[in-house]
This record gives sequence, C-alpha cells and structure tokens, in this order.
Amino acid sequence: MYPQLFTPLAVGGLKLKNRLVMAPLYLGYAGEGGTVTGMLVDHYRLMAQSGVAMVVVENATVDHPTGSGTNRTIRADADDYLAGLSRLATTIKREGALACLQLNHAGRFAGVTDKVAPSAVETFGRVPKSLSRDEIYDIRSKFARAAARVQQAGFDMVELHGGTGYLLAQFLSPRTNKRQDEYGGSLEKRQRFPLEVLDAVRSAVGDFPVGYRFLADEWLPDGLRLEESSRFARKLAKGGIAYISVMGGTYESFSLPEIIEKSRQDGFMVDLAAAIKREVDVPIIAAGRIATGALAERVIESKQADLVGLARMLWADPEWPEKVRQGREAEIICCDSCDICSEMVRQGGFTYCVQWPERKRQEWQAKFE
Repeated sequence: MYPQLFTPLAVGGLKLKNRLVMAPLYLGYAGEGGTVTGMLVDHYRLMAQSGVAMVVVENATVDHPTGSGTNRTIRADADDYLAGLSRLATTIKREGALACLQLNHAGRFAGVTDKVAPSAVETFGRVPKSLSRDEIYDIRSKFARAAARVQQAGFDMVELHGGTGYLLAQFLSPRTNKRQDEYGGSLEKRQRFPLEVLDAVRSAVGDFPVGYRFLADEWLPDGLRLEESSRFARKLAKGGIAYISVMGGTYESFSLPEIIEKSRQDGFMVDLAAAIKREVDVPIIAAGRIATGALAERVIESKQADLVGLARMLWADPEWPEKVRQGREAEIICCDSCDICSEMVRQGGFTYCVQWPERKRQEWQAKFE
C-alpha cells in the first residue's frame, strides 16, 4: 500500500530495512541512578518488535549528575554501565532492528541545583554557571569516551543530542550563548563546540556511524532560527555525520500557547526537516506527529525527508508499522496529544499511555512496581 515507506535505505554504511525509525523518547523506565532495568529492556524489546528499521534509545548522559536531566536518565559515563547498555543493544538487535543510543549533556536543563551552561542565562528561575574552557574540553572528552562505550556495548550507531535546547544546542543558540571567547559570538564561533564534539566522537569510534538530533528552530523570537541552523547542518554534513534527525522547539517554547496548538497538527515539524534536506546530502529523519501511513508515505515520496521518526505514536501502539503495512490503519491506537504522559514523567511516577487498554496498563504498572 505504501511502497516508499517500506523500501530499504543505506545510512552510515548500514542497511535499514524500511524508512521507519523509533525516535528517542524519555519515559522514566530506567532505575534510580540511571541503571538499565527489566522494564526498560522490555520496553525496547517491544519497540524493536514493532518492525521499525532502527530503534534510537533515549538520551544517555555523558556526565552524571551534572549532565543528567533526571536521576532516571540512562548513564553512559562510566564502564560500570556497559553491561546494562549491552543488554539493551542485544535485545533490540535480536528483534531485527538496528540499535542506536543517543548521548546527551543536559546543560542548563539538568536536574541538579548547580547547573552549567555556555553562559549564565536565567533558566526557569535559576542562573547556571558559565563553563570554563577547561570544563568545555572535559565535556568534549566525556562525549568521546561515552561514544566509545556505546560502540563497545554493541550498538550499531550513536546519536549526539543537539535538540530540545540541551547543551550542544545551548552553545549554538544566540539566546543562551553570550560568550565573548572563541566559543561565542558569531555562528562560526557558537557552532565550534558541537562540531568539536562531533570530531572528538568520530576520532574515538572510527567508522562507527554518528547521527545528530538537530534543533532547526527554537520557536523563540531571540533564539536559534532556520537561517543559522541550515548553515550549521552543512557543517555537520562536511564533518561526516551519518544522518540528521530534525526537530523544533525547546523546554522554553513547548509551553507557549501557539506552540501547543502547532504540536497538535499532523506533521508539525516536517517543514523543518524539508528545509534541512534541501541543504545537505545526508539522510534526514522527519518527526512530529506523523500519525498516518499516508502522511509518512507522502513525506518520503515528496522527498521532504528520507526517514520517518515515530516516538509517542509507536509507544501508544507498537503495532503501528504492521497495521500500516497491512492496510489496518483503522485499528491503530493513536496518540491524541493529550500530554498526560509528559505530566506523569515530570512527576516521576509510572508512565503509561491513556489510550492503552486497561489490561496493558495493569501489566506495565506491575513491571514498574
């Protein structure tokens, strides 16, 4: 029914069996302290069984606790966590999907009191500490060491989290980077740190594919906009990035009324992906409420992107790919953008989709307890 959506594609020298990938989604299923739990493994087993070509595991911190968004953020900052990461990679690959792990430093959005950032710009009532050059170099090295662990753990790819307004994006944004040294000012200087991280990671892992979660527009009047992010995308492509996964918005814009309304529209970030695709010749992932097979097919067929990322859509119904492939879309349990799950995550308790049947909710509640 959808010939483009179920054709293979080469990414970073690896073959993806179709154009569907699981986009990273934090649900708080890891244990306290960032350990890999049985519930987390079961979750990713289900995601891999869905039929997507690649599963991108949610952000793993390169620097705990300073870089962790919460105390349930997966950890990749020490060898102690290799066994758990290997368990995740093995589980995903056993189900026929490629396994990718996203690495992150949360910067001014970290779940700690003493936050760090490129500059001391107020964030939800707190002012983070501006990073020194030595601290910048140290974080760069931590990204590289964490990427080597991802490779050692058996994943097929690694993704750098430059989206959602986290540290890599904070350096790029004129809103959050007010530095006067070689890491701030012009776009050429603001993009220095994320490009250095990419270079350090690639040096650490060799020909292991490295992707990038990409913030195309902060959707804030004084933030990063498409004109500058497009130029940055060209630099990433020249730097050997395997793919670019495009998104819009940060924690400071997600709650704006106009952005809430925008996010309820099908394919609300596809235009950003299409804009970046026009600038580079590496595979582009489009995401953002791509709820139907028809829309996903249109995104690929019209060359707005090369791959479709499914996050909450896949979590709400892991059978989404098969139901689409078999022409059973009327049976899909569809995310309705109620955002109740996001509130559950913020509260730190058990997270489930309110669209799930009661039996499934009870089964997953038992896993959490």
